[in-house]
Amino acid sequence: MAHHKSAKKRIRQTAKKRLANRYYGKTTRNALRKFLGLTDKAEAEKTMGSVVSLVDKLAKRNQIHDNKAGHLKSQVMLHLNGLKK
Repeated sequence: MAHHKSAKKRIRQTAKKRLANRYYGKTTRNALRKFLGLTDKAEAEKTMGSVVSLVDKLAKRNQIHDNKAGHLKSQVMLHLNGLKK
């Protein structure tokens, strides 16, 4: 149990950031899963930008490594280019 005022504040801050990080991570994973399940090229082209944006935001916040972000974006592009009209 924390006894110092600063330690108690750090516990509060950590809990708040943890919830936010879980939200953004889960939202991005769901968006990726939904995108990779699409079979219509027109719909995929519409949602591709938002999915890539979510991945970039995770990398910017250091929630995922830059190389992982690049790999995920590559998967998105490969899926999009593999779809038929």
